[in-house]
Amino acid sequence: MPSPRRNSRHLPLAALVCLCTAACKPGSEDRSAAAAPAPDVAVARAEAATVPRLVDLPGRLVPTRVAEVRAQVAGIIQERAFAEGSLVRKGDVLFRIDPSVYRAEVDAKAAALARAEATRIQALRQSERTETLVERQAASTAQADIATATLRQAEADVASARALLARARIDLDFATVRAPIDGRIGRALVTEGALVSQGEATKLALIQQVDPIFADFNAAASEAGLLAERAAGRDGPAVRLVMPDGSLHGDAGRLLFTDVSVDPGTGQVSLRATFPNPAVALLPGTYVRVRLAQGMAAGAVVVPAQAIQRSSAGVPQVYVVGPDRTAALRPVRVGALTDSGWIVEDGLRPAETVVVEGFQKIQPGLAVNPLPWPGVRTAAKP
Repeated sequence: MPSPRRNSRHLPLAALVCLCTAACKPGSEDRSAAAAPAPDVAVARAEAATVPRLVDLPGRLVPTRVAEVRAQVAGIIQERAFAEGSLVRKGDVLFRIDPSVYRAEVDAKAAALARAEATRIQALRQSERTETLVERQAASTAQADIATATLRQAEADVASARALLARARIDLDFATVRAPIDGRIGRALVTEGALVSQGEATKLALIQQVDPIFADFNAAASEAGLLAERAAGRDGPAVRLVMPDGSLHGDAGRLLFTDVSVDPGTGQVSLRATFPNPAVALLPGTYVRVRLAQGMAAGAVVVPAQAIQRSSAGVPQVYVVGPDRTAALRPVRVGALTDSGWIVEDGLRPAETVVVEGFQKIQPGLAVNPLPWPGVRTAAKP
């Protein structure tokens, strides 16, 4: 028979096991979850407003003018007179080719011109003496014709020598390579000591004029016709440039023209807009979005820019808070981003409540505590 002292030693351990088992029952978990307060979220109402009808079209920046600097005479590059990547003006010296051969050619052509001038003067005096002798009947008309022909030949030799001297001076001037246009010059494609050839028209550098800069983009044929009509009138369409990071270029642009034909494969028309670029912040070849205003849209559903979230697949979606204060995740179709926020084209009705802040604390089907959003509707990037 066990002693009473041994039974009393095991009683506290059994009681402890019973208490732990009771505490781990599912009913206690449900009661603790129900006791958790609903998370606070900032909400705003979807508003029906009149906003600009904007359309974003993909495009690419291209320079206004492009000049390939090439060698027009053969020789050895003696000097590069510009800083790579700098702005150059028309007429600035870029390269100097060894001019010694061309300077000697100029001297030789100048001497040939002087000899032709001397011959012309001698032929002129001989022609004048022959005319005097013919008047005195001391020379025949045949001799006079020969003297006249000799004079004209000498005058032609002078003209030819003068032209050859001008050509030699042009070649000497071409030994100094100058910028043909204003713009930003890229890297030098040759170095000092390189041999450039006139026959191969060696490319030395590339200059691109980027102020102003062009943006080439495509639009549907119906939209392009409307834009062309508005561009021809006084109220040309407002054109803005959306950079790859989502920011807007500071200066508004102007639509220049639309192409005269429609691409049969895509049904689109090429358009071109121009933008000021005094700080050379826009670089040719950059892919951008051109934003065009096409009138006003009345009754558009607008939500704050921060309310639009993206799924892992890139689908826009919003958290909608119902009358029972339950958050539901709903996919939507958005239009353009305006100063008041995103335009929701489908999936949301006016006066519905959407979550603007506090997404990290909620999930679909969870009860929330909606609080008025204190922010201001702006076109901030979501």
